[in-house]
Amino acid sequence: MFSDKRPRRRTVRTAAVGALVAAACASAMATAGSAGAIVNGSDATERYPFMAVVPMAAPDQGLLDANCGASLVDRQWVLTAAHCVQGEAIKLDGTVRVGGEHRKSGGTVRRIDRTFVHPGYVNGDNKVANKNDIALIRLDRPVTRQQPIRIAKQAGPPGTPTRLLGFGTVVDGEFTFPDRLQELDTRRGAPSECAPGYADRTRLCTVSTVPKAMACHGDSGGPQIQRDRNGRWELIGVTSGPGVPDVPCTEGPGLYINAPAYADWIARTTRTHGAS
Repeated sequence: MFSDKRPRRRTVRTAAVGALVAAACASAMATAGSAGAIVNGSDATERYPFMAVVPMAAPDQGLLDANCGASLVDRQWVLTAAHCVQGEAIKLDGTVRVGGEHRKSGGTVRRIDRTFVHPGYVNGDNKVANKNDIALIRLDRPVTRQQPIRIAKQAGPPGTPTRLLGFGTVVDGEFTFPDRLQELDTRRGAPSECAPGYADRTRLCTVSTVPKAMACHGDSGGPQIQRDRNGRWELIGVTSGPGVPDVPCTEGPGLYINAPAYADWIARTTRTHGAS
């Protein structure tokens, strides 16, 4: 549940916003169930220096202030969802904020130098999940104050405790963005807990441990993390979309791109294109 001190919010309630959900922020997700923000999460309980926010807009659809999440995986690279950076309606702000506890202040701001979308990315729709929904953003220069998060060697088995982070909407069906970073405790779900054909080797089914809670509009691209054997956070997932079609965010599981499954592509891309 939310803390007693409610976060400052910006609420947008227009027909154009509904169109944006499908056309821009999460064109590969179900309109009512796209992943983007955490509904019924809570203010972050600790610092997450690797957490990044990617400001964006969709002016043609009437939304001027939106965002996706991302994770700092190298001093000059953040990992996000492909649908956050590729799409005709999407207008990136051109910056990335890394390590801030607030959506529009704190942390370190860098310019976007270049984006790299996985070559196998396929944009889904209301009935089909995204495929290879992962992308890298190269920053114009390295971040010096924030520590990147390590990508896990593998995601834990079904039942493993995990956590989601995001600056997405805190009200299902609206664009009501929090000022402070939100977190939600979840668990790795079995593939059978998502719709048939959704979860597989490259996509993780994720289930909330809190009733009526899940990532939603604005959380796309953000991290799903688990503890390693030393108790440190490591990255296992990238917020992609709903785990079942045609349901509100809070009524179903979430679907996360399995970051460890793309470790080779991430390493190859950052190594080959490391210099600005």
